[in-house]
Amino acid sequence: MRHRALQLLTFACTITIGFALTGYALTGRAAAEQPGYPAIPLLSTGTNALGETLRYPTTGPAHVTAAIVTIAPGAKTIAHKHGVPLFVYILEGEVTVDYGARGKRTFRKGDAFMEAMDVAHYGINQGKKPVRILAVYMGAKGAKNVIPEE
Repeated sequence: MRHRALQLLTFACTITIGFALTGYALTGRAAAEQPGYPAIPLLSTGTNALGETLRYPTTGPAHVTAAIVTIAPGAKTIAHKHGVPLFVYILEGEVTVDYGARGKRTFRKGDAFMEAMDVAHYGINQGKKPVRILAVYMGAKGAKNVIPEE
């Protein structure tokens, strides 16, 4: 099942990157109405959760990493930053991300966003069930996806 999900994610990323590179994008209702293209758009943006412009690492060949992150009830992540753009989709539950002086934001099942890169933050699950997050890091070979804050 995980292998099939990874194949589908890889296909979706390939299609998305292909559209982005050609300057063609299907968005909103238009994408869902395309014959033979049964897609429901999750996100189309050039900024992250804090409104900062997205930027990609400038060194190394492109490299995408996808993971399912699970945060147990009452647990929180370490304080960290990201060295590459990170697409986030909340599969289950609710997570509150604390961006320090930039405030807190709560994301729920079905929310999709680009995470902040240069602002230290941590996520906390204040709910009673696990939070499951699809995290897709869009970077380059050698670039760090997660950078712990000291």
